[in-house]
Amino acid sequence: MAEKLRGVIERVTYSDENNGFGVLKMRCKGFSEFVTIIGNIAHISIGTVILADGKWSSNQKFGRQFEVLNFEEILPANIFGIEKYLGSGLIKGIGPKYAKLIVNRFGAQTLEIIENSPEKLAEISKLGSKRINAVKKAWNSQKDIKNLMIFLQEAGVSTALGHRIYKVWGKKSIEKIKENPYALADKIDRIGFMTADIIAQKLGVDKDSHNRCRAGIFYVLNHLADKEGHCCVPSDELVEKCSEILGIKDSKIIISRDNMLRNKELFLENDKKIYLPAFFFSEIGLARRIKKISNPSKTEILLNEYEFEDQLKDLQNKNDIKYDKFQIEAIKTAVNSKFSIITGGAGVGKTTITKAIIEFFKKQNKKILLAASTGRAAKRMSETCGCTSKTIHRLLGHSIGGGFEKNEENKLNGNILIVDETSMIDLILMYNLMKAVPDEMSVILIGDINQLPSIGAGNVLKDIIESKIIPVIKLTKIYRQSLKSNIITNSHKINSGEMPDLKGTLDFFFIENNNADKITELVLDLCTRRLPNYYKVNPISDIQVLAPTRKTQFGADNLNKILQAKLNKNTIYLRHGMNEFRLGDKIMQVKNNYRKDIFNGDIGIISEVNLNDTFLKVNFDGKYINYDVSELEELTLAYACTIHKSQGGQYPITVILLPFNPKMLERNLLYTAVTRAEKICILIGEKRAIKYAVQNNSAHKRYTLLAERLRKLKILSNQDILNLNV
Repeated sequence: MAEKLRGVIERVTYSDENNGFGVLKMRCKGFSEFVTIIGNIAHISIGTVILADGKWSSNQKFGRQFEVLNFEEILPANIFGIEKYLGSGLIKGIGPKYAKLIVNRFGAQTLEIIENSPEKLAEISKLGSKRINAVKKAWNSQKDIKNLMIFLQEAGVSTALGHRIYKVWGKKSIEKIKENPYALADKIDRIGFMTADIIAQKLGVDKDSHNRCRAGIFYVLNHLADKEGHCCVPSDELVEKCSEILGIKDSKIIISRDNMLRNKELFLENDKKIYLPAFFFSEIGLARRIKKISNPSKTEILLNEYEFEDQLKDLQNKNDIKYDKFQIEAIKTAVNSKFSIITGGAGVGKTTITKAIIEFFKKQNKKILLAASTGRAAKRMSETCGCTSKTIHRLLGHSIGGGFEKNEENKLNGNILIVDETSMIDLILMYNLMKAVPDEMSVILIGDINQLPSIGAGNVLKDIIESKIIPVIKLTKIYRQSLKSNIITNSHKINSGEMPDLKGTLDFFFIENNNADKITELVLDLCTRRLPNYYKVNPISDIQVLAPTRKTQFGADNLNKILQAKLNKNTIYLRHGMNEFRLGDKIMQVKNNYRKDIFNGDIGIISEVNLNDTFLKVNFDGKYINYDVSELEELTLAYACTIHKSQGGQYPITVILLPFNPKMLERNLLYTAVTRAEKICILIGEKRAIKYAVQNNSAHKRYTLLAERLRKLKILSNQDILNLNV
């Protein structure tokens, strides 16, 4: 039998805004200590008074808890509760400081004043008209959101979604959901098919309705693109997966699939592969752009033999360097090709050759554009090449109306485009880049295909190389200065399927340990005491912990909590979900934000936390960006990060966790992790995990037809395509 419990929320112990589950502490009359309440309550703000229906339970680890089945919010009854309620971040622009000013002026009548006579807030001189208008707007929207919250609660779905839904549909939210609940998955950020399906079933939508089948097909295709990098999916495999997930007959899926093909919501290629429109047009468009740009019939050889020899001699004298025959052949091929690729592992001289190529083009007064896939890679390229490099996103520029400022109508201005870390570029971004490249511009792509592929769909660099239609310079020779580094030599051993040298050297160390508790203690000791003391480095800026995954005890999320607690004792913070963002924290941007000109993977330090106005300021290498409390989902702690997220970055010292988990251990994962280290690389885990990763070169194949499309588009040429192994 359900019981009732009334009280004020005092503390958020745990909050997951993705699934709505929360663990909160509530002050209740008749209880000497806070009551722990759990359930679908993650969105409830501190200071909110609720009347909850639920039942008591006992947890062996956490003790007695009240499981909330449903609840209603009640306006706080006393001055203390009102002040806490207003200062909780519920209303943008009102933090604890301004909440206190308002309550001191209006006392128990505060909420009535805000509801019915908000103009009286002007009696508080420190508020200002701008803040008062923000309070009015926020308070009115709260009333509409509350109705939406009740509707979602009745549908048995996390009310944490309410704010996101209301932001898109406003007062029409409930009407839109009832009309077609699957529209949630199409229109609302971070609401997927599964959540929409729960709501739809609660509203009585037929399991085999077209809307459900259509949404399920989109879900499977997007899931396979996001999680496995597929640009397309075999038709039979798509039907099988959809039937399994939706729990309905194949025939119903096939009817909806064919209907979507007729409506051009999907595209079929080779009578076998199904595409979402974005990937279909991007793959075709990219193949055509590569053909158009690389067609040498419109260009002449940039340098004849004598000119090349003269410039090479000048360059070697100027830089006091002697290129060997392999490097000379690579430079010559790149400067005389309309479209070329330079690929190879660590220490094989990609940077040396890139610098030489830039010098050659500068000598000809060519305008050179440098770009890279991440901010960290672009910064490193600028430092090593002595020229300004930008991220691809910044090079293209974000258009206010969506898309990029630089495109097929407004091309990039320059003669040569050199792009680094190309293995990380997904299909859609590469297509957008090539659309903006003028036909007469020369393009050089640089990357290491042995690293992890792009996070987004596609395997672009590998596909272009495998098509064998443009010159590819494959660098294989490790140069003398790199041979001194065991980081470099071990990375090449890993790449060749050999076990790295684990004996311990000046720059590469292996610590064997398979005890979960001891490993986390070891990581903590290394990052906070041993490495900073021995190498005289900053533990926050100079040491990066890398983990194969976010979850589990060895995951980045757990390690971030542990490292933050030890490395940052600041008590000034803003909370979002389970994260406390403290003054001085190392954080990472986890999604592209074109408005702020900050992109996925950028790392910064929190330089200011404003509790009154509930925002924080982040220093991204001298660029200061503000985030209000509603934008904190774009950030995560970055003392530790996944190996995937580390791509494009280089760190003075890396500490890599490698527990034995066959599902995630692959050669390219280990190779990518090791090559992130500049000076010191430390591996922690089991030898069998390293051995398994080295031997497992069966990296998951991505469904893509780019290489095939490129081979079909024969490029006109008066010379053979060169594929050099140097």
